[in-house]
Amino acid sequence: MKKFYTVFVLMLVAAMLLPACSPAASNSGTPDCKSADVFCVGVVTDVGKIDDKSFNQSAWEGVKLAEKDLGAKIQYIETTDAKDYDKNISTFGDAGYDVVVTIGFALGEATTKAAGTYPNTKFIGVDQTQDTTKTVPANLIGLVFPEDQAGALAAQMTTSKKLGAICGTDAVPAVWRYGEGYKAGAAYIDPAVEVTVVYHNDVGFDKTFSDPEWGATTANSMIDKGVDVVFGAGGKTGNGAVTAAAQKGVYAIGVDSDQYFTLPEAQKMLLSSAMKLITPGVLELVKLAKDGKFPTTGNYYGTTGYAPFHDLDGKVPAAVKAKMEEIAKALVDGSLKTNVAAAKP
Repeated sequence: MKKFYTVFVLMLVAAMLLPACSPAASNSGTPDCKSADVFCVGVVTDVGKIDDKSFNQSAWEGVKLAEKDLGAKIQYIETTDAKDYDKNISTFGDAGYDVVVTIGFALGEATTKAAGTYPNTKFIGVDQTQDTTKTVPANLIGLVFPEDQAGALAAQMTTSKKLGAICGTDAVPAVWRYGEGYKAGAAYIDPAVEVTVVYHNDVGFDKTFSDPEWGATTANSMIDKGVDVVFGAGGKTGNGAVTAAAQKGVYAIGVDSDQYFTLPEAQKMLLSSAMKLITPGVLELVKLAKDGKFPTTGNYYGTTGYAPFHDLDGKVPAAVKAKMEEIAKALVDGSLKTNVAAAKP
């Protein structure tokens, strides 16, 4: 397993807890970002918060590495209301920041608009797929990932032949691909496995990824009906599902980062995590921007994979480990396709 699934253990267990809705700096003082000698990187989160132990936090860790490795002056703004997307991004644009990282599908429109307003700033839209059939601003790149590769592990570890996934809204293409990929991976292993995927579509964007109570309640309901592997994909909402599964002694699969390090309360039953290597992806793009090599391809594809089994390594049969490596290799070389569309039809 470790031969293929290289893990970038760059996550810190606790992110900095700083005031919301205003730039929160990790360096002392206010940097002069309009100076050619100062390299500034700003981060604007969606309403999921910087310390979500998942998506936002992974991106922030990449920016913090830019501070350490590249000498960048870094700050973040936590969005508390979607109406503030434009204002929060413009805070960094007006200050002359060299790079602005916006996190999540919901900020896509505001990020594209800002790229036109601030042509001297490089914009990295995490999980914001750019439509390359149209003109994409040269200073905007979408950091995207193939999310459609989860499910095969769960199908090999279930004994009840019932799997569950608790996700944020399927209006976000990446989230929908996680859910549909979970189904596709399970069906590839065993078409008889029953897969239940529930999306938190009954609330707005301000709640869909930040509702751990709903995630836990939904997971417990699934478990009561026989589900014995739970996949959580949706910020704190998914975290609630993963934690609830672990507390019930049911296998759980995390998302985006290796959640063994960010959800210690779930470690004992955390089978693995379907990882987007967001941290190194963000760092690489920031570095390219600093070096004057920022890509103009519209989209930049990051790496995905499964995290190690950690405490449960002895519970996973050798045949399952071998199968997972076989599948991973086939997905990389293109000989195996999931046939999951780019977005919900």
